[in-house]
Amino acid sequence: MRTVDRNQKMQVASLIGLSQVEVDYDTIPEVLPNEVLVKVEAVGICGSDIHYYQHGHIGARTVQYPHIQGHEFAGTVVEIGEEVTNFAVGDRVTVEPGVPCRKCEKCRNGKYNLCDKVVFLSTPPHKGALRQYVSHPEDFVFPIPDELTFEEATLAEPLSVAIHALRRANLRPGMRVLITGMGPVGLMCACAASFYNASEIFVTDMVEHKLQVAVGLGATNTVHIPAEEIPKDYFDIVIETSGAKPAIQSGIQALKKGGKLVSIGFPKGAEVPIDLTLMLQRELDLITVYRYANTFPLAITILKELKEVIGTVITSTFELKDISEAMKKATETHLDSIKVIVYPSK
Repeated sequence: MRTVDRNQKMQVASLIGLSQVEVDYDTIPEVLPNEVLVKVEAVGICGSDIHYYQHGHIGARTVQYPHIQGHEFAGTVVEIGEEVTNFAVGDRVTVEPGVPCRKCEKCRNGKYNLCDKVVFLSTPPHKGALRQYVSHPEDFVFPIPDELTFEEATLAEPLSVAIHALRRANLRPGMRVLITGMGPVGLMCACAASFYNASEIFVTDMVEHKLQVAVGLGATNTVHIPAEEIPKDYFDIVIETSGAKPAIQSGIQALKKGGKLVSIGFPKGAEVPIDLTLMLQRELDLITVYRYANTFPLAITILKELKEVIGTVITSTFELKDISEAMKKATETHLDSIKVIVYPSK
């Protein structure tokens, strides 16, 4: 069902150099038989977007300019391919941005986040969602309930990271959890830990406002760094979301014997020193997290349950014409800024 005029071009936000982004134009994507065309209503700026914006790379993945960023998004289906059966024009949806090959051993074993051929929106060289339209396979598109706004639905992606992390850690009811760093992923980890019935959820950050937002989302205790100290030898699980060397070291010290350190945040450098001797003596597990798999339906359910409070994570909104200001705001993680939302279609 073709409903969009391909003679017109869509507006996009193009990253054209380090910390340089501007509004440009691109062709509206065609729809394959198994795809839907989504009019993008809201895009959340992610930590990885900030890395590419400021540094031009994450590890060996290097931006090829111009580049379109953004992978946390929600919108409206405006066109469907001839083989699509689960969606109709007008449906409100959020999109899982990584599409694997579906055929390799990792995909067949349910670990499609590790697929070597995954196409992940906004990861170079693939275009992201800071544009007016995105075409996407229907099996990686999910309906959102009327109770959720488009802005709130963008949080299904960072919440998926949190769900995957806690699944990897095998969090069980009654466990004590420490989450370091109250950026969007850290806050989503607090949501997920509360959903999984952790008995105590300690959160750390240098910004008081972010700690209070975390309390509203389920955290039981706050630690204002560096003025307050993290309890040592106390937690079953530590979720490290910042990538900061001091947070990793203090996280190791905070674990009780047999505990698990779950690393989510990318450090600035490739190598980070850890106290391996202490980890050996306490038989601590180091668990790494890379994206997620089979998480979006649960993420949407949790967001719906948190409808009354989840909006506190969203601190700024911008139209696409103000993308330069939006990206600058998103880099202000040392201030009260948490989640910046951009509206490509306004």
